[in-house]
Amino acid sequence: MGSSASKPADSHVWRGYVQTGVSQNLLESIEASNETDVSRIQSLELHIQERVTAELKRLREQEAQGVREAQKKLAAEPAEQQGSEAEGKLRGASRQEVSKVIDNLRAKLEERKQPRQLPEALESAQNEVVRCLRENDRRPLDCWREVEAFKEQVRRLERGWVDKVVS
Repeated sequence: MGSSASKPADSHVWRGYVQTGVSQNLLESIEASNETDVSRIQSLELHIQERVTAELKRLREQEAQGVREAQKKLAAEPAEQQGSEAEGKLRGASRQEVSKVIDNLRAKLEERKQPRQLPEALESAQNEVVRCLRENDRRPLDCWREVEAFKEQVRRLERGWVDKVVS
């Protein structure tokens, strides 16, 4: 048991005699190289970071150029073209003309679609959820009944809308 050494004396490098298709000088330079997998990965990472940085810089410059061109374009337009139609009409206008423009704008505003009122049942369910959450601000899970009632009212409203749209 103790007659042989526990460690091998020398590490043996096997050199085959088979042709690899690579010159002996190249093989020797690869074996003598200090470069490891880690150093190759690090150099690759640095290269990628440099390319990404360069691309970001190019994109920022392109964006800045676009902004400069847009600002030049806006600065070149006459002030009258930048204002709205109503503002153009109001310059140098009399009091009657101004009041006509205001009346027209009011009429357009009133023509816009007004939001529909919620059904009474849905509104009361919504108010109950809000009331419960305010009362139980530290324990919101106690309001599950009110939330379920609100969800049921919303389901009814949705079913009614779907039925109206489908038929």
